[in-house]
Amino acid sequence: MALETVDRYDPDNVTTSGDCAVVVGGSIAGLCAARVLADAFTDVVILERDPLPDDPVARDGAPQTSHPHAMLEAGRATLEDFFPGFSERVLAEGGLMIDGSTEMQQYNQGGYVADSQARMPTYCASRPLFESVVRQQVRNREDMDLRGDHQFLGYLTDDGDSAVTGVQFRDSAGAEQTLSADVVVDATGRTSHTPTWLADHGYEKPPIDEVTIDVTYSTVRLERPPDDRRMLMVTPDAPRTRGGGMIPVEGNRWEVIIQGVHGDTPPTNRDELVEYAESLPVPDIANLLRSRTWLSEDVEQYPYPASIRRRYEALDEFPDGLVVTGDAIASFNPIYGQGMSVAALDALSLHHVLADGDFANLGPRFFERASNVIDNVWKLVVGGDFQFPQTVGPKPDGTAIANWYIERLIRRSHDDPVLGEAFNRVTRLEKPPTSLLRPRIAWRVLSPISTAGPSLGHHSTHTRGETP
Repeated sequence: MALETVDRYDPDNVTTSGDCAVVVGGSIAGLCAARVLADAFTDVVILERDPLPDDPVARDGAPQTSHPHAMLEAGRATLEDFFPGFSERVLAEGGLMIDGSTEMQQYNQGGYVADSQARMPTYCASRPLFESVVRQQVRNREDMDLRGDHQFLGYLTDDGDSAVTGVQFRDSAGAEQTLSADVVVDATGRTSHTPTWLADHGYEKPPIDEVTIDVTYSTVRLERPPDDRRMLMVTPDAPRTRGGGMIPVEGNRWEVIIQGVHGDTPPTNRDELVEYAESLPVPDIANLLRSRTWLSEDVEQYPYPASIRRRYEALDEFPDGLVVTGDAIASFNPIYGQGMSVAALDALSLHHVLADGDFANLGPRFFERASNVIDNVWKLVVGGDFQFPQTVGPKPDGTAIANWYIERLIRRSHDDPVLGEAFNRVTRLEKPPTSLLRPRIAWRVLSPISTAGPSLGHHSTHTRGETP
């Protein structure tokens, strides 16, 4: 599933027919799920374990929010549908809109992907700012109750454990409470306890696909001149295990991320991090680290051992009244920046399931539909991770031939803007990966060099490798 192939959000397709829904987890996944549930339920309550201040600050319970995040176009467009004015509010709070064709550079497979001839608006901000804007939209609605500093303790069930009927939680004052609900959504992320709960209550755990990539990334924030809006991504590609990126965000800052896969861990010492960045195939990031004022006191680091997919759609039995979404279903190597956008598309899947009718078998119906979203991204991301021979785990069918084709496409895209645009539309989740097999694209990938298309070069807004 991609933006091109899915029906967009339409609240008029859903009828309010339930009293209360509860969402456990106040991240992007939880907030988006809550928004679509608000069309079907009179009241929606979101329980988040972290305090939720008005200002955009990283959450202690989600250390990944301290690191750069990408907002892909499919995610932005879906969030705009859910929360009209979202994009404008991000800009009003200091975020940037850059042209992803000319102001963002991608170094991949030994060269830069050519600028496309079409404009690609790309919204850049810190993860805390994106979340803060969505939270404010949620708080502005009377039918949604966002409660920070509330610790989820467990599910309530009927006598036979055949249905989840609510939640038990500890409120911000430390008192244990219960709340009845028609539907409960688990949006607690990778640490979700639902699989263990299922096993403890007579159900099977969902089968798990786990693909070990052992990526660690280090992040710093640097001072950015207001008129310098460059964004750069350097993707690790075998045998090179190192990559990095620089993203312009609010507050005249760059968020700079340095990545290493399969144990090639970037350091947290300043001088050593600069030396590590100098080993990248382009000098831009190291130049920034050397020449710009550091706004970070420390180098923040986050390890990510493996991509995980819990295949709830494979279960024969599942309790009524329970749904699992976001990273609690599938979390991907964060190098590819898919997380927030997939979470929004998961919620869009839930919207369409709610539009289909009643709440019977809501979880299984959602898992089946959401698997279409996850399949495309899983094959693209996990398949790419298997370019490294050290990657361990179940390999998607056709990975070898798909990687060969994608690598050839990317190499050709260094000089072919048509291929550059086609590749970007897929990575932005606007078009499905199958679009790269359309005759017009496949011919440019597979034909002899002389007939692959006009070599228009790369029209950049700055000189490669310039000292900032």
